[in-house]
Amino acid sequence: MLPASRMDAAQDRKRQEPCAEFTRRSAMALNLSQKQEVVAELADIAAKAHSLIAAEYAGTTVAQMTAMRKQARETGVFLKVVKNTLAARAVEGTDFAVAQDQMVGPLLYAFSLEEPGAAGRLIKDAAKGNDKLQAKIVAVGGEVYPPSHVEVLASLPTRDQALAMLARVLTEPVTMFARAIKAVGEKQGGGDVAADAAEPAAETA
Repeated sequence: MLPASRMDAAQDRKRQEPCAEFTRRSAMALNLSQKQEVVAELADIAAKAHSLIAAEYAGTTVAQMTAMRKQARETGVFLKVVKNTLAARAVEGTDFAVAQDQMVGPLLYAFSLEEPGAAGRLIKDAAKGNDKLQAKIVAVGGEVYPPSHVEVLASLPTRDQALAMLARVLTEPVTMFARAIKAVGEKQGGGDVAADAAEPAAETA
């Protein structure tokens, strides 16, 4: 039977293997043609993205990365581990060029393609079960913000929530107008007539 210290060391190595394999595969050397393809793909993504979050991911396991990629696909987030030199080249001429100087160390790039807050929610959710995942760059609208602004992005409403809020804002004046007509009619003793008049007024407003 192995001594306790050797058993602990063996278990540590076993736990680290998925992370080491993920890091090894992510850092595999690319030839010139592959680098050009990566830059072209990222440049196209960056040109139409609403926001960018780059996060340090050292220690993230293959299973955790797989779960993040699944959520990214479902929420309109482009997620990729890429060399910083390639990422910096790709964002040149876009709103995210302001973050080039901060692209240092092993980073995971998350671009929101459909909703500005999607990348923030992705990184925030993933970090709950992975304390190794730490936001380093938050860029929106040509500005770079502190990593803590992940919380701000994550709190933005989703597209469906925003549309629901907009619908409430647009219908509120009509509803208030109908109520006002009804109140005036009741005050003048013609509540029934005023109530009937309020309905077509609301429909045509």
